[in-house]
Amino acid sequence: MINKINRLLTSKNYLRLISFYHNLFGEKFRKEISVPKIFDHKIHRLNLINKIIIDFQLKSYLEIGCDQDEVYSKIKVENKVGVDPVSGGNIRLTSDEFFKRNTDFFDLIFIDGLHEYSQVKKDIVNSLKVLSPKGIILIHDCMPLSYLDQAIPRGQRKWNGDVWKSIVELRTRNDVFTCVGCFDQGIGMILNRKNDQILELSEDYNFQFKDLSYENYYNNFDKYLNLIDQNKFFELIKNYRIS
Repeated sequence: MINKINRLLTSKNYLRLISFYHNLFGEKFRKEISVPKIFDHKIHRLNLINKIIIDFQLKSYLEIGCDQDEVYSKIKVENKVGVDPVSGGNIRLTSDEFFKRNTDFFDLIFIDGLHEYSQVKKDIVNSLKVLSPKGIILIHDCMPLSYLDQAIPRGQRKWNGDVWKSIVELRTRNDVFTCVGCFDQGIGMILNRKNDQILELSEDYNFQFKDLSYENYYNNFDKYLNLIDQNKFFELIKNYRIS
């Protein structure tokens, strides 16, 4: 049943219908964001994750959302767990169900499940609870470049969802540090340490993070995401691991 629903929600006719819905009832602001100059087209999440594991001698890995094992099956680590209710990984559960049962801790957690703010937020909160000391959380799809890239519900094949809203919220916290690597559709990174770059939102921002608009995102793109290149990405991990 889940497989049938998933195929329906990603079918061309269904996506075309949802795109039409967004054009009628969605936000009217539709300017696209230019690809940042520091964006590195050569970096793929698989190679990035394996490099982090090797360079920092990590032993355990959790992946939320495995989607036919594009990444999970090629991760080189001593202990790995992949959670997906439909395909890939080695545990056929939703992430919520998995975290209720799980008793293990992980050095590296990669979140690439349902790309909707409400679910990503839960996955982050639950991941922080099972993160090893000096562990790292990575989040895929943090950098949409157009309205439809991030519109809910999904209306096109290439889709990041509104994962970016969880990054904005995390950046306002003082107990975790968050940034976004400017590669592979934006890879967010959470380090479980004091945040020395807290995102300050003006007093007129009286909202729920889920209600942030694409226009908010467009106008505050750099400020919201804290974009960094690969060198800075690894420098931050190194300093975090040895501190």
